[in-house]
Amino acid sequence: MLKRFFITGTNARVGKTVVARAFLQALVKNGRSAVGYKPVARTNSAKQSGGYQKEIDLLQSTSSVTLPADIINPLVLCEGGSSEDDTRMDYHLLSDRLAQLGCQHDSVAIEGCSGWRSLMNDRRPLSDWVIKEQLPVLIVVGIQDGCINHAQLTAQAIMHDGLPLIGWVANRINPCMANYARIIDALSQVLPCPLLGEIPYLSRPEERDLSQYIDLATNTLLPAYT
Repeated sequence: MLKRFFITGTNARVGKTVVARAFLQALVKNGRSAVGYKPVARTNSAKQSGGYQKEIDLLQSTSSVTLPADIINPLVLCEGGSSEDDTRMDYHLLSDRLAQLGCQHDSVAIEGCSGWRSLMNDRRPLSDWVIKEQLPVLIVVGIQDGCINHAQLTAQAIMHDGLPLIGWVANRINPCMANYARIIDALSQVLPCPLLGEIPYLSRPEERDLSQYIDLATNTLLPAYT
């Protein structure tokens, strides 16, 4: 079972937090001490908590133990590098928090920001830190128009960066996609990693048990990364 793994998305708002919740619930049901970690969160204004606080609250409530918010989420940046945001990127802090969580818990689900090449306020992608930490990566694919292209490009970038790509999860964010099954079939054929779960379109997924939609038995959750 993976000790720690990084969850990226094909884009923003594809359901990374929902997928993190699903994995945490599945891990806890399997007897693991599992916690969520959001190294960097984003808000629309340095003066407002915005939607990111809901993400942190969800990771807190789903983890097997209750942790302080500043442990789960050490850095908050203003979206788009606003002039009112003077937060300095501290990659050592991100690594220290991850090491602390990794020492204390069986599994750490690490949620990224937007897509793989999403830039921080120092104009570096968070993926640079993921490479430094040599984290196995999971892709969340929000099933919508264009997702096959985005998923393939994301997978190619991760593999180009030399990181293990452990799998992908389909999140049905658009209930009206008539060709949903065909998209899943196409992604299963073109992505170089297995499908580890499908999360259907659900009302209030943050209040549900999502563990049933995740396959922890897949042999790509390699013991080599424990």
